[in-house]
Amino acid sequence: MKLDKLVGERFKEKPADCSVDSHAFMVRGGYLKYVANGIFSSFMPLKRVTKKIEQIMREEMDAIDGQEVQFPVVMPASLWQESGRYKSIGKEMARFNDRNDSPLVLGMTHEEAAVHLVREYGQSYVKYPFMIYQIQTKFRDEARPRAGLIRVREFTMKDAYSFHTSQEDLEDYYAKCHKAYERIYARVGLPEVISVASDSGMMGGNLSHEFMLLTAIGEDSIAICGECGYRANVEAAECVLDATENGESKPLTKVHTPDSHTIEEVCSLLKCEQTDSCKAVVYQRNADDSYVVLFIRGDLEVNETKLTNYLGCDIHPAVITEKSGIVAGFIGPVGLKAKATVLYDRSLMGRNNLVCGANEQEYHCTGLDMARDVKNAEYHDFAKIVDGGICPVCGKHAISVSRGIEVGNIFQLGTKYTKSMDMTYLDKDGNSQYPIMGCYGIGVGRLAAAIAEARHDNYGPIWPISVAPWQVHLCAVRADDSDIKAYADGLYEKLQNSGIEVIYDDRNVSAGVMFSDADLLGVPYRAIVSPRNMKNGVVEIVSRDKTFSKTVALADAADAVVELIRNELNVARV
Repeated sequence: MKLDKLVGERFKEKPADCSVDSHAFMVRGGYLKYVANGIFSSFMPLKRVTKKIEQIMREEMDAIDGQEVQFPVVMPASLWQESGRYKSIGKEMARFNDRNDSPLVLGMTHEEAAVHLVREYGQSYVKYPFMIYQIQTKFRDEARPRAGLIRVREFTMKDAYSFHTSQEDLEDYYAKCHKAYERIYARVGLPEVISVASDSGMMGGNLSHEFMLLTAIGEDSIAICGECGYRANVEAAECVLDATENGESKPLTKVHTPDSHTIEEVCSLLKCEQTDSCKAVVYQRNADDSYVVLFIRGDLEVNETKLTNYLGCDIHPAVITEKSGIVAGFIGPVGLKAKATVLYDRSLMGRNNLVCGANEQEYHCTGLDMARDVKNAEYHDFAKIVDGGICPVCGKHAISVSRGIEVGNIFQLGTKYTKSMDMTYLDKDGNSQYPIMGCYGIGVGRLAAAIAEARHDNYGPIWPISVAPWQVHLCAVRADDSDIKAYADGLYEKLQNSGIEVIYDDRNVSAGVMFSDADLLGVPYRAIVSPRNMKNGVVEIVSRDKTFSKTVALADAADAVVELIRNELNVARV
C-alpha cells in the first residue's frame, strides 16, 4: 500500500473533543471518523487492526471447539418477550416497528437469538456440549458514550454461547474459555490484562468474570488484594469491615443541629468521626417511585449494583417531598414514620454510640446503639469496598482500588434463558431438562482502543506486530532523487513478494512530516532509505518503540527485514 493513496488524513494538533490518548491518536492518525454520538466509521488502518484481532479470536474460539455462526442484527420483539428482557432492559435497547407495525429490536446482545437458533437441534442429551459464536455488529444506546471506541453505541463484538447438561461440564468449559481469553489478550499484545470477579448485571447468571486492563483512564474500579491476589470489580466486591463497639453505650439523646444537613456538617458540629455515624441514603424504585431508605456507616458509599440486585429492580436517587414523611438531612432509624422499604448495611452491625438523624428538622441523635435501639434490623452488604479495606478472602487490610478498562467478560448463565424460552432436552433416562448456558464476549473496537491506550508514546500508537495495520513502514526520504526512488521501489516489490505487509511512503515531503505520519500509523518496524544511508550503502531498520536499530547493506535489506518480521511473528504466536 502506498501512503499517498491511503484514504484519511494525518495531522499534528490534538482534537479538542478527545479525552483519552487512544481516541486522539486514532483521529489524528486517520483511523476513524465521527458519524454521530458513539458511532464511528473506520478507515483502512483501523479496519486492518480489527480484522487481525477478529482472526485471533476466531483461532482461539475454534481451538476450543467453537462453531462460528451469524445472528441477525434486527430481531423480533417476541424473542425478547420470551426471555423477559424486553421490559426489564431500559432505554439502552433500541426498539422500533416495521412497516407492518411488528415490534422489532436492534441486537445489543444475542442470548435470545442463540437459544432460538439451537432450540430444536438440542433436544437430546447426545448433542451436548457445544458452543457457537459470532463476530457481529451490535447497538446499545449508551447514555454517555465517551473516549472514542472505549464506550460507544454501535460496536462489533465477538460473543459466544455454550450449552451443557451439567453444572460441572459448564464449569470445565468456562475454565477452558477463561484460558482462551488469556491467550487472546497475550496474542494481541496485552498480556497484562487481568480477570476479576464481577456482577452479571442484565445478563443474569451465578458467576461472571471481567477482563480488565488497568489504566488511569478506565471507567471501572477494581479491588485488588496485594497479599493473596484477590481481584474483583468494585460493583461485585464484598465490603468487609472491622465491627467493634465504641465503648460503653450511652443513652440515645436528641441534640440541636441547625444548618447541618450533610454527614460532614453534622460530624464537624458534634466533633465526631464519620465512622461513628449512621447516614441515610434515599432512593426510589423506577417502576412505582416507592421509597427505599438505606442506612449505612457515614464514611461509606452505597454500591448501587448490590442494592438493585437485592431489590430486583432499577432505582434512582429520590426526590423527597413533604408528603413522603421523610425529613431530608435529618433521617434516622429510630422513629422513622415514612412509608418506605428500610434497609441496613452490615457496616452498622454491632455498632454503638453513633450519630444519626432524629427525623425532625434541625435535630440529630447521639448514642445510637443498633442492637438496643433497632432490634429488628436485618443487615446486608450494600457498601462499596474501600481502598485499604479488608480482603474478603485472606482477611488482611490489603485492598487497593485501581481503575481499569473492561476488555471482555464471561458469564455462567445457568438456565436463565433456556428455561424462560422453553428450550429442553431429554436426558439419558428420558426426563426433560433445561440446558445450562455460558456466554463469553469481547468488544473488538474497544480492544483495539485499549491496545492503543496501553501501547503508545507521545507521538502515536505502537502497535504489536500481531495486530499492526502493516508490518513494515518503508520511508523513501527524498524520493525525488531517482536513485533513492529506484532502490525503494525495488525493496517495496521484494518485501511484498515475500509476503510482508508494507506501507510505502514515497511522497515528496520533508523527513519530519514523513516520520510524524509514520509515528501516528504505529507500524512496528521502519525501513529508511535516505541520501545519507544510500551514500553509506545501507538501509536503516528501526523499531517504532525505539528499542531496536540497525543498518544493513543495500543488497541484504530485503532478507534482513523478512527474517526480522518472521521471527517477531513467531514470538507473537507463542
